[in-house]
Amino acid sequence: MGLIIKEISTKKELKEFIKFPDRLYSGNQFYVPAIHKKELQTLSFDKNPAFEFCRAKYWLVYEDGEIVGRIAGIINDKYNEKHNVKYARFGWLDFADDKKVLILLFQAVRRWVLSQKMEYIHGPLGFSSFDSSGTLIEGFDEIPTSFAHYNFPYYPKLIEELGYKKDIDWVEYNVKVPKTVPEKFLTGSELVKQRYNLHSAILKKKKDILKYTDDIFRLLNAEYKNLYLFTELSKKQIEALKKQFASILMPEYVSIILNTTNEVVAFGITIPSLSKAQQKAKGRLFPFGFLQIKRALQTNDTVDLLLIAVRKDYQNKGVNGIIFSEIISEFIKNGITNIETTRNLENNLNINNLWHKFEYRQNKRSRCYIKQL
Repeated sequence: MGLIIKEISTKKELKEFIKFPDRLYSGNQFYVPAIHKKELQTLSFDKNPAFEFCRAKYWLVYEDGEIVGRIAGIINDKYNEKHNVKYARFGWLDFADDKKVLILLFQAVRRWVLSQKMEYIHGPLGFSSFDSSGTLIEGFDEIPTSFAHYNFPYYPKLIEELGYKKDIDWVEYNVKVPKTVPEKFLTGSELVKQRYNLHSAILKKKKDILKYTDDIFRLLNAEYKNLYLFTELSKKQIEALKKQFASILMPEYVSIILNTTNEVVAFGITIPSLSKAQQKAKGRLFPFGFLQIKRALQTNDTVDLLLIAVRKDYQNKGVNGIIFSEIISEFIKNGITNIETTRNLENNLNINNLWHKFEYRQNKRSRCYIKQL
Protein backbone atom coordinates (compact mmCIF):
# COMPACT_ATOMS: atom_id res chain seq x y z
CA MET A 1 0.00 0.00 0.00
CA GLY A 2 2.92 2.39 0.69
CA LEU A 3 2.80 5.90 2.06
CA ILE A 4 -0.22 8.18 1.81
CA ILE A 5 -0.74 11.69 3.18
CA LYS A 6 -4.03 13.11 4.37
CA GLU A 7 -5.12 16.53 5.51
CA ILE A 8 -6.99 16.03 8.75
CA SER A 9 -10.60 17.16 8.86
CA THR A 10 -12.20 15.63 11.95
CA LYS A 11 -11.76 15.93 15.70
CA LYS A 12 -10.89 12.22 15.84
CA GLU A 13 -8.04 12.77 13.38
CA LEU A 14 -6.87 15.82 15.34
CA LYS A 15 -6.66 13.69 18.48
CA GLU A 16 -4.64 11.10 16.55
CA PHE A 17 -2.38 13.93 15.35
CA ILE A 18 -1.82 14.98 18.97
CA LYS A 19 -1.14 11.47 20.28
CA PHE A 20 1.17 10.29 17.50
CA PRO A 21 4.44 11.40 19.20
CA ASP A 22 3.54 9.37 22.30
CA ARG A 23 3.76 6.23 20.19
CA LEU A 24 6.75 7.40 18.13
CA TYR A 25 8.82 8.06 21.27
CA SER A 26 7.44 5.15 23.30
CA GLY A 27 10.14 3.92 25.67
CA ASN A 28 12.38 6.98 25.18
CA GLN A 29 13.47 8.21 28.62
CA PHE A 30 13.91 11.83 27.51
CA TYR A 31 10.61 12.43 25.71
CA VAL A 32 8.06 14.53 27.62
CA PRO A 33 4.47 14.08 26.37
CA ALA A 34 2.47 17.23 25.89
CA ILE A 35 -0.80 17.45 27.82
CA HIS A 36 -3.36 16.28 25.24
CA LYS A 37 -6.10 18.63 26.43
CA LYS A 38 -3.85 21.67 26.11
CA GLU A 39 -2.68 20.58 22.65
CA LEU A 40 -6.30 20.17 21.56
CA GLN A 41 -7.06 23.73 22.69
CA THR A 42 -3.99 25.11 20.90
CA LEU A 43 -4.75 23.36 17.61
CA SER A 44 -8.52 23.93 17.58
CA PHE A 45 -9.68 26.81 15.39
CA ASP A 46 -12.50 27.68 17.80
CA LYS A 47 -10.43 27.62 21.01
CA ASN A 48 -7.08 29.25 20.28
CA PRO A 49 -7.31 33.06 20.07
CA ALA A 50 -4.27 33.09 17.78
CA PHE A 51 -6.62 32.07 14.99
CA GLU A 52 -7.83 35.65 14.92
CA PHE A 53 -4.71 36.33 12.86
CA CYS A 54 -3.38 32.88 11.94
CA ARG A 55 -4.35 30.25 9.39
CA ALA A 56 -3.37 26.60 9.63
CA LYS A 57 -3.74 23.14 8.14
CA TYR A 58 -2.61 19.78 9.52
CA TRP A 59 -1.52 16.58 7.79
CA LEU A 60 -0.80 12.98 8.73
CA VAL A 61 1.22 10.43 6.78
CA TYR A 62 0.13 6.80 6.95
CA GLU A 63 1.98 3.62 6.06
CA ASP A 64 -0.24 0.55 5.76
CA GLY A 65 -2.85 2.29 7.88
CA GLU A 66 -0.45 3.33 10.64
CA ILE A 67 0.53 6.96 11.29
CA VAL A 68 4.23 7.59 10.61
CA GLY A 69 4.38 11.40 10.40
CA ARG A 70 2.59 14.65 11.17
CA ILE A 71 3.03 18.34 10.37
CA ALA A 72 1.20 21.65 10.70
CA GLY A 73 1.34 24.46 8.17
CA ILE A 74 0.79 27.92 9.68
CA ILE A 75 0.54 31.45 8.31
CA ASN A 76 0.74 34.21 10.90
CA ASP A 77 -0.78 37.20 9.08
CA LYS A 78 -0.10 39.56 11.98
CA TYR A 79 3.63 38.80 11.86
CA ASN A 80 3.75 39.08 8.07
CA GLU A 81 1.96 42.44 8.03
CA LYS A 82 4.18 43.88 10.75
CA HIS A 83 7.40 42.86 8.98
CA ASN A 84 6.12 43.19 5.40
CA VAL A 85 7.09 39.62 4.53
CA LYS A 86 5.37 36.54 3.09
CA TYR A 87 6.50 33.82 5.49
CA ALA A 88 4.79 30.56 6.29
CA ARG A 89 5.65 28.24 9.17
CA PHE A 90 5.81 24.52 9.70
CA GLY A 91 5.31 23.12 13.19
CA TRP A 92 4.25 20.06 15.15
CA LEU A 93 6.71 18.11 13.03
CA ASP A 94 7.25 14.47 13.99
CA PHE A 95 8.13 11.60 11.72
CA ALA A 96 9.56 8.09 11.57
CA ASP A 97 13.16 7.70 10.45
CA ASP A 98 12.27 7.67 6.76
CA LYS A 99 13.17 10.52 4.40
CA LYS A 100 10.21 9.70 2.16
CA VAL A 101 7.83 10.50 5.03
CA LEU A 102 9.44 13.89 5.57
CA ILE A 103 9.31 14.65 1.84
CA LEU A 104 5.55 14.03 1.78
CA LEU A 105 5.02 16.23 4.83
CA PHE A 106 7.01 19.15 3.45
CA GLN A 107 5.42 18.81 0.01
CA ALA A 108 1.94 19.10 1.51
CA VAL A 109 2.81 22.27 3.40
CA ARG A 110 4.61 23.71 0.37
CA ARG A 111 1.62 23.23 -1.93
CA TRP A 112 -0.70 24.95 0.51
CA VAL A 113 1.51 27.95 1.35
CA LEU A 114 2.35 28.52 -2.32
CA SER A 115 -1.39 28.67 -3.02
CA GLN A 116 -1.49 31.41 -0.37
CA LYS A 117 1.26 33.37 -2.19
CA MET A 118 3.92 32.82 0.50
CA GLU A 119 7.61 33.12 -0.42
CA TYR A 120 9.49 31.49 2.48
CA ILE A 121 8.81 28.76 5.00
CA HIS A 122 10.53 28.46 8.36
CA GLY A 123 10.22 26.37 11.48
CA PRO A 124 9.51 24.39 13.50
CA LEU A 125 7.37 27.18 14.95
CA GLY A 126 3.97 27.52 16.51
CA PHE A 127 1.30 30.20 16.35
CA SER A 128 3.08 32.34 18.96
CA SER A 129 6.29 32.44 20.98
CA PHE A 130 4.51 30.51 23.73
CA ASP A 131 4.29 27.42 21.54
CA SER A 132 7.14 24.94 21.28
CA SER A 133 9.67 25.91 18.62
CA GLY A 134 12.89 24.62 17.12
CA THR A 135 14.42 21.27 16.22
CA LEU A 136 16.75 19.89 18.87
CA ILE A 137 20.29 19.60 17.47
CA GLU A 138 22.24 19.18 20.73
CA GLY A 139 21.16 17.65 24.04
CA PHE A 140 19.48 14.45 22.94
CA ASP A 141 20.31 12.86 26.30
CA GLU A 142 18.67 15.64 28.33
CA ILE A 143 15.07 15.89 29.53
CA PRO A 144 13.47 18.98 27.97
CA THR A 145 11.73 21.64 29.99
CA SER A 146 7.97 21.41 30.40
CA PHE A 147 7.19 23.63 27.40
CA ALA A 148 9.82 22.33 24.96
CA HIS A 149 9.64 19.49 22.46
CA TYR A 150 12.03 16.57 22.19
CA ASN A 151 13.08 14.99 18.89
CA PHE A 152 15.33 12.18 17.69
CA PRO A 153 18.87 12.92 16.37
CA TYR A 154 17.87 12.03 12.80
CA TYR A 155 15.52 15.04 12.56
CA PRO A 156 18.08 17.79 11.78
CA LYS A 157 20.01 15.55 9.37
CA LEU A 158 16.96 14.77 7.22
CA ILE A 159 15.60 18.32 7.38
CA GLU A 160 18.92 19.71 6.14
CA GLU A 161 19.11 17.11 3.38
CA LEU A 162 15.89 18.59 2.00
CA GLY A 163 17.48 22.02 1.59
CA TYR A 164 16.46 23.75 4.81
CA LYS A 165 19.15 26.07 6.21
CA LYS A 166 19.77 27.47 9.66
CA ASP A 167 17.90 30.68 10.40
CA ILE A 168 18.73 30.97 14.10
CA ASP A 169 19.44 28.80 17.14
CA TRP A 170 18.06 28.80 20.64
CA VAL A 171 20.28 27.69 23.54
CA GLU A 172 19.46 26.36 26.99
CA TYR A 173 21.47 26.09 30.17
CA ASN A 174 21.54 24.05 33.33
CA VAL A 175 22.49 26.34 36.21
CA LYS A 176 23.46 25.08 39.65
CA VAL A 177 21.87 26.85 42.60
CA PRO A 178 24.58 27.98 45.02
CA LYS A 179 24.40 26.80 48.64
CA THR A 180 24.16 30.40 49.80
CA VAL A 181 23.34 33.64 48.03
CA PRO A 182 26.66 35.40 47.38
CA GLU A 183 27.04 38.41 49.68
CA LYS A 184 27.87 40.66 46.72
CA PHE A 185 24.50 39.72 45.19
CA LEU A 186 22.62 40.76 48.30
CA THR A 187 24.62 43.96 48.76
CA GLY A 188 24.45 44.82 45.06
CA SER A 189 20.69 44.31 44.81
CA GLU A 190 20.08 46.57 47.83
CA LEU A 191 22.26 49.29 46.30
CA VAL A 192 20.35 49.07 43.01
CA LYS A 193 17.04 49.34 44.85
CA GLN A 194 18.19 52.43 46.72
CA ARG A 195 19.79 54.10 43.70
CA TYR A 196 16.73 53.76 41.47
CA ASN A 197 14.00 53.86 44.15
CA LEU A 198 12.81 50.34 43.44
CA HIS A 199 11.08 47.81 45.64
CA SER A 200 9.77 44.27 45.31
CA ALA A 201 6.11 43.40 45.17
CA ILE A 202 4.94 41.41 48.19
CA LEU A 203 3.81 38.04 46.83
CA LYS A 204 2.39 35.64 49.40
CA LYS A 205 -0.53 34.13 47.50
CA LYS A 206 -1.32 33.48 43.84
CA LYS A 207 -3.87 36.30 43.88
CA ASP A 208 -0.99 38.67 44.70
CA ILE A 209 0.63 37.71 41.37
CA LEU A 210 -2.60 37.94 39.40
CA LYS A 211 -3.14 41.62 40.19
CA TYR A 212 0.08 42.41 38.31
CA THR A 213 -0.50 40.16 35.28
CA ASP A 214 -1.83 42.88 32.97
CA ASP A 215 1.25 45.00 33.69
CA ILE A 216 3.52 41.98 33.22
CA PHE A 217 2.10 41.20 29.78
CA ARG A 218 2.21 44.88 28.83
CA LEU A 219 5.92 44.92 29.69
CA LEU A 220 6.43 41.60 27.90
CA ASN A 221 4.84 42.92 24.70
CA ALA A 222 6.95 46.09 24.86
CA GLU A 223 10.33 44.47 25.58
CA TYR A 224 9.95 41.36 23.43
CA LYS A 225 8.53 43.11 20.37
CA ASN A 226 11.88 43.24 18.55
CA LEU A 227 12.92 39.69 19.40
CA TYR A 228 13.07 37.17 16.58
CA LEU A 229 9.58 35.98 15.55
CA PHE A 230 7.77 37.56 18.49
CA THR A 231 4.20 38.64 17.74
CA GLU A 232 2.47 40.99 20.16
CA LEU A 233 -0.03 39.09 22.29
CA SER A 234 -3.66 40.08 21.88
CA LYS A 235 -6.03 40.63 24.81
CA LYS A 236 -7.65 37.25 24.22
CA GLN A 237 -4.27 35.52 24.09
CA ILE A 238 -3.26 37.19 27.34
CA GLU A 239 -6.46 36.04 29.03
CA ALA A 240 -5.86 32.47 27.80
CA LEU A 241 -2.28 32.53 29.10
CA LYS A 242 -3.45 33.82 32.47
CA LYS A 243 -5.74 30.81 32.80
CA GLN A 244 -3.03 28.42 31.63
CA PHE A 245 -0.41 29.58 34.13
CA ALA A 246 -2.62 30.55 37.09
CA SER A 247 -2.63 27.04 38.54
CA ILE A 248 1.13 26.44 38.31
CA LEU A 249 2.61 29.77 39.45
CA MET A 250 4.26 29.72 42.88
CA PRO A 251 4.52 33.15 44.60
CA GLU A 252 7.90 32.33 46.13
CA TYR A 253 9.36 31.61 42.66
CA VAL A 254 8.18 34.88 41.10
CA SER A 255 9.85 38.28 41.47
CA ILE A 256 8.16 41.52 40.43
CA ILE A 257 10.07 44.79 40.71
CA LEU A 258 8.19 48.09 41.09
CA ASN A 259 9.13 51.77 40.95
CA THR A 260 7.92 54.55 43.26
CA THR A 261 4.54 54.69 41.49
CA ASN A 262 4.18 50.88 41.67
CA GLU A 263 4.68 50.37 37.95
CA VAL A 264 6.12 46.97 37.00
CA VAL A 265 9.63 47.65 35.67
CA ALA A 266 10.95 44.07 35.75
CA PHE A 267 9.90 40.54 36.52
CA GLY A 268 11.23 37.00 36.64
CA ILE A 269 8.99 33.93 36.58
CA THR A 270 10.09 30.38 37.36
CA ILE A 271 8.09 27.24 38.11
CA PRO A 272 9.02 23.84 39.53
CA SER A 273 9.89 21.53 36.65
CA LEU A 274 6.89 19.57 35.42
CA SER A 275 8.79 17.43 32.91
CA LYS A 276 9.00 14.23 34.97
CA ALA A 277 5.42 14.69 36.15
CA GLN A 278 4.26 14.98 32.53
CA GLN A 279 6.18 11.82 31.68
CA LYS A 280 4.23 9.99 34.37
CA ALA A 281 0.96 11.62 33.32
CA LYS A 282 1.46 10.35 29.73
CA GLY A 283 -0.44 13.27 28.26
CA ARG A 284 -3.50 12.90 30.47
CA LEU A 285 -4.48 15.17 33.35
CA PHE A 286 -7.14 12.83 34.66
CA PRO A 287 -7.50 10.72 36.61
CA PHE A 288 -3.88 10.72 37.89
CA GLY A 289 -1.91 13.22 35.81
CA PHE A 290 -3.22 16.14 37.84
CA LEU A 291 -1.89 14.50 41.03
CA GLN A 292 1.56 14.04 39.46
CA ILE A 293 1.71 17.71 38.51
CA LYS A 294 0.46 18.82 41.92
CA ARG A 295 3.16 16.71 43.58
CA ALA A 296 5.86 18.19 41.30
CA LEU A 297 4.77 21.71 42.23
CA GLN A 298 5.08 20.89 45.92
CA THR A 299 8.23 18.73 45.96
CA ASN A 300 11.02 19.27 43.45
CA ASP A 301 14.74 19.92 43.11
CA THR A 302 14.57 21.61 39.69
CA VAL A 303 12.88 24.75 38.38
CA ASP A 304 12.30 25.99 34.85
CA LEU A 305 12.99 29.65 34.14
CA LEU A 306 9.99 30.72 32.06
CA LEU A 307 10.24 34.47 31.54
CA ILE A 308 12.33 37.45 32.48
CA ALA A 309 12.02 41.04 31.30
CA VAL A 310 13.32 44.46 32.34
CA ARG A 311 11.86 47.74 31.12
CA LYS A 312 14.12 49.51 28.66
CA ASP A 313 14.93 52.48 30.90
CA TYR A 314 16.05 50.11 33.68
CA GLN A 315 18.18 47.74 31.59
CA ASN A 316 21.91 47.37 32.29
CA LYS A 317 21.46 48.83 35.78
CA GLY A 318 21.66 45.64 37.82
CA VAL A 319 17.91 45.06 38.14
CA ASN A 320 18.38 41.42 37.14
CA GLY A 321 20.45 41.05 40.29
CA ILE A 322 17.45 41.99 42.44
CA ILE A 323 15.33 39.33 40.76
CA PHE A 324 17.88 36.57 41.16
CA SER A 325 18.79 37.47 44.74
CA GLU A 326 15.16 37.08 45.77
CA ILE A 327 14.34 33.96 43.82
CA ILE A 328 17.58 32.11 44.60
CA SER A 329 17.03 32.70 48.32
CA GLU A 330 13.72 30.85 47.95
CA PHE A 331 15.35 28.08 45.92
CA ILE A 332 17.90 27.46 48.65
CA LYS A 333 15.20 27.47 51.34
CA ASN A 334 13.11 24.92 49.40
CA GLY A 335 15.89 22.54 48.36
CA ILE A 336 16.07 23.55 44.69
CA THR A 337 19.48 22.59 43.26
CA ASN A 338 19.04 23.09 39.49
CA ILE A 339 17.67 25.79 37.22
CA GLU A 340 16.78 24.83 33.64
CA THR A 341 16.54 27.84 31.37
CA THR A 342 13.98 27.74 28.60
CA ARG A 343 15.06 28.44 25.02
CA ASN A 344 16.81 31.77 24.55
CA LEU A 345 18.05 33.12 21.24
CA GLU A 346 21.77 32.45 20.86
CA ASN A 347 22.41 36.16 20.23
CA ASN A 348 20.41 37.37 23.25
CA LEU A 349 23.53 38.08 25.28
CA ASN A 350 21.68 40.11 27.93
CA ILE A 351 20.04 36.88 29.07
CA ASN A 352 22.68 34.29 28.22
CA ASN A 353 25.42 36.20 30.07
CA LEU A 354 23.41 36.09 33.29
CA TRP A 355 24.61 32.55 33.99
CA HIS A 356 28.32 33.38 33.96
CA LYS A 357 28.10 34.28 37.65
CA PHE A 358 27.08 30.72 38.50
CA GLU A 359 28.18 27.16 37.88
CA TYR A 360 26.49 26.41 34.58
CA ARG A 361 26.66 24.46 31.34
CA GLN A 362 24.94 24.86 28.01
CA ASN A 363 23.06 21.59 27.73
CA LYS A 364 20.73 22.00 24.74
CA ARG A 365 20.56 23.77 21.39
CA SER A 366 17.61 23.95 19.01
CA ARG A 367 17.39 25.31 15.48
CA CYS A 368 14.87 27.18 13.38
CA TYR A 369 15.24 26.37 9.70
CA ILE A 370 14.24 28.41 6.66
CA LYS A 371 13.80 27.74 2.95
CA GLN A 372 12.80 29.90 0.00
CA LEU A 373 9.80 28.44 -1.82
